[in-house]
Amino acid sequence: MTERRVVVVGYQAAELLDIACVTSTLIAANLHGATPPYDVCLATPSGLPITCSSGLTLQGQQALQRIAGPLDTLIVSGGIGREEAAASRVIVGHVRRLARESRRVASVCTGAAVLAAAGLLNGRRATTHWQYAHELAARHPEIMVDADPIFIRDGDVATAAGVTSALDLTLAFIEEDHGAALAREVARNLVTYLQRPGNQAQMSMFTAGPPPGDSLIQRVVDHVTGHLDADLSTAALATGAGVSERHLNRLFLKHLGQTPGRFVRRARTEAAAHLLASTSLPMTAIATRCGFGTAETLRQAFVDRYGIPPSRYRLTQGTA
Repeated sequence: MTERRVVVVGYQAAELLDIACVTSTLIAANLHGATPPYDVCLATPSGLPITCSSGLTLQGQQALQRIAGPLDTLIVSGGIGREEAAASRVIVGHVRRLARESRRVASVCTGAAVLAAAGLLNGRRATTHWQYAHELAARHPEIMVDADPIFIRDGDVATAAGVTSALDLTLAFIEEDHGAALAREVARNLVTYLQRPGNQAQMSMFTAGPPPGDSLIQRVVDHVTGHLDADLSTAALATGAGVSERHLNRLFLKHLGQTPGRFVRRARTEAAAHLLASTSLPMTAIATRCGFGTAETLRQAFVDRYGIPPSRYRLTQGTA
């Protein structure tokens, strides 16, 4: 029986969870009957042990330099050692070489920096941990960096966002390789959702980042998130803040990088996602509570934001 060879690339100060989410999920698929099974290997420079960012040490199973294709999947982990890894001729050179011999290539978290250094993301849309997306975009303008989704597939190259999004991406690989039934069985074994949609946001706007530095914008943001069913048109928000619409637009773009209208739409959609996952409220009630007015308006906003209709999101994410 032919095995699917999967090589996970680790290096000094790699993130242990980036590695374990991939390897443990694939091994779980083997335990539940993946046919052909995955042959999973942790490759490190010269096959030497690596000390992960957590301080724990992992033994490399093979030397990166000695691995030869063909491979099914090549996955580069992230971690605080990403800059040294991306600057390493050995790591980057062999990742580039093995990518040519792999059916698909992926990175987890800041492992995207290594793929970028190898030129494997040029002209592609890619993601990474939201905290480092600006850094990746600034260093590699040839990459279309999107900090929002938890993972992105662009042809035969995939990039996953921060840490545990590796679990979502690996489940997606299992479903692609062996079907949804096995992916569901593995997810149940790991006590996790089947998988979050790939373009689900990494970070909720209600928890991401520090509050805006402008007190007026902070008041408007607080009003929006606390009154989603109110009139939140830019005109109404500007009137409430005592400024012109033009000035409010300038402030939002400066401090939040988006217009008031886009911020409101995102706030309403994320609130709807929370209610879909945590309650059994009918769609019309959620639409009304979140300020969409109709279930169809909610559906359109949800598809724009998450790439799936709200009914599908509730089916996969619901806990109520």
